[in-house]
Amino acid sequence: MKQISISGKIRVAGNKQSIKTIRRAGLVPCNLYGAGMENVLFTVEAKDLKNITDTPNAYIVNIELEGKNYLAVLHEAQWHPVTDAALHVDFLAVSEDKPVTINVPVVVTGHAEGVKLGGKLLVSSRKLKVSALMKDLPDTLEVDSTPLGIGKQIVAGDLHYENVTIVSPKATIICSVRPTRASAQNGAEGK
Repeated sequence: MKQISISGKIRVAGNKQSIKTIRRAGLVPCNLYGAGMENVLFTVEAKDLKNITDTPNAYIVNIELEGKNYLAVLHEAQWHPVTDAALHVDFLAVSEDKPVTINVPVVVTGHAEGVKLGGKLLVSSRKLKVSALMKDLPDTLEVDSTPLGIGKQIVAGDLHYENVTIVSPKATIICSVRPTRASAQNGAEGK
């Protein structure tokens, strides 16, 4: 899995006014936590954080805080309701010897058989939650849609990857081929 680095400054817990001051300075308050470690409160520049939050990709984040490095994944972000600016971000510390659970982008490949017959391919899920050791985490999950006929679908339970466990519900629809008027006419002409 791709890694990205950000640097921040450790901060102390504060009241609403101190948090507003941090945000006015172009910084985003963040929290790093995980098993076996104390919570670490820190700030990151908003423009540096956009490389992680404003992309469909998933990353292992290398956080540098005043000489110490932490490996983490983006756990949760809170957004401003009007400006869509990040208000607060939580990172979950990870280690190389324990499985990491993270949302990974899905890439649908191939040309579905149902589309050739006039159907329409619908991609329902852009990300799936998976669990694997850090060295086994894929950058993307490829799903081949070639065998899909009209009215057929691929669900998360149909997918299998080496050394990766899919955590998303097995009934999660990844993609499907929906019948269209053109496919109904093709079916009527074939009878």
